Amino acid sequence: MSNKVFIINGNNFSTRESFYKEIDKVLTKDLDFETGHNLNAFNDILWGGFGAFEYEENIRIVWKNFERSEKKLGKELTDILVEKIKEHRHHIEFEKD
Repeated sequence: MSNKVFIINGNNFSTRESFYKEIDKVLTKDLDFETGHNLNAFNDILWGGFGAFEYEENIRIVWKNFERSEKKLGKELTDILVEKIKEHRHHIEFEKD
């Protein structure tokens, strides 16, 4: 059985806040609350259990238009976000496109 694939599209955001809105759209589903728009909440979402995939379910995340994201968000922030994703290597396969 193949992993679920989630696509973060760098064309859909240009600020930190709009990045977190994209994450909510892509990695959560049918929540009756708003997620926090910060690094800690992003890390929590990556564990799973927020409607799109189960807790520690094996998934694949593809970040399309990554270079645009680096330009809009800054290299330092994108490096931090990628590192947060890679901290979950035990269940997240990650690819930049």
